[in-house]
Amino acid sequence: MSDNLNSSDSSTHNKLLHHIATGFGLLFLIAYYLVIDSTGFYDWVTAQMPEKYAGAGLMLGIMIGMTPGFFLWKHYNRWIERKLGVTGKYYEDGFYKTPEKPDDDTTDR
Repeated sequence: MSDNLNSSDSSTHNKLLHHIATGFGLLFLIAYYLVIDSTGFYDWVTAQMPEKYAGAGLMLGIMIGMTPGFFLWKHYNRWIERKLGVTGKYYEDGFYKTPEKPDDDTTDR
């Protein structure tokens, strides 16, 4: 058996590593949530709201508390993709990135 992997095997190997790394990132997000929950932050935000809006207060607390975790998640995923050479299209690029212009100015009529 050869020590060199061909392009297809390397791509499959990198995709598997990417899935494993994404799994670790998801475990980080779960742990991050549990750490924030153990500090009582979500309870504190809920306590600031009137009792009939406790659910909205909890949702607001989760959104505020998880924002740094998802920011880290985004950068971690992009770092992993760069290291493994995994390419794709990011969902947010459709909203924030300027559209690519065609190479020529001809149009089909």
